[in-house]
Amino acid sequence: MSQPHTTPAAKTESAQDTPSARTHPGNSTPGTATPGTASTSDTASTLDTASTYPSLTDLRNHLTTHLDPPARTWLDHALDEAAAHPGLHGPISVWELRLAEAGRRCGPVHADAARVLILDAARAGTDALTRVYFQGTADERRAVLHALPHLVSGPGALPLIEDALRTNDTRLLSAAVGPYAARHLTAHAWRHAVLKCLFTGVPVDHVADLSRRAAGDGELARMLADYAAERTAAGRSVPEDLHRVLDLTESVTPVPGTDHPHGKES
Repeated sequence: MSQPHTTPAAKTESAQDTPSARTHPGNSTPGTATPGTASTSDTASTLDTASTYPSLTDLRNHLTTHLDPPARTWLDHALDEAAAHPGLHGPISVWELRLAEAGRRCGPVHADAARVLILDAARAGTDALTRVYFQGTADERRAVLHALPHLVSGPGALPLIEDALRTNDTRLLSAAVGPYAARHLTAHAWRHAVLKCLFTGVPVDHVADLSRRAAGDGELARMLADYAAERTAAGRSVPEDLHRVLDLTESVTPVPGTDHPHGKES
């Protein structure tokens, strides 16, 4: 079986989507003690270790609690600065510079969350997010992907998701299969995203709304079975996550939730 893939993405998006209501429930997970932090745990990013999807308020409260005083002061200033000069300004906006500084100022554990808050303060629409994504570092790209469900209400930023799903960078893939992808990817593209996670070893815990979208999906079940058969024939182990997703496809009654706009058709 060839490596799962998605539909080619465009490099830019001309129109900005209106920011959403930004009310995604969930709580973030405490991170580690690195420069800019005031607690100890593991070394993963706050957003990478989240089992639920934190709201912007959750992120701000988490950083207020866990950043040390100098980092909190820097973040407060960066947010005020972004709010005072929102949108795109020339070749690079002042808030874009703060995105680049976030890792050094807040530490790698909390940098993603800080960048998401800066993007929100700057009222970054699809054009701004696209520029940051394609001109930024891998860390900045990941922050853009995490920010999408908070900042873009419609499908206009799907090219960014599709681009990330073509990579083999597991941290980008983990961010790409979050709530924005769950909300807007077509059934065909979403199935391939799930297979890409299995192919690259990204835990399916990162796939937002997995239970609802996989429920009763016979085509996904067929693709999973084919992939498992190919691995078995090649003498390779079948990922445990594959069996987990396959079990979900056998559910006839979808998990309660808002119906996906694209349905289950291929």
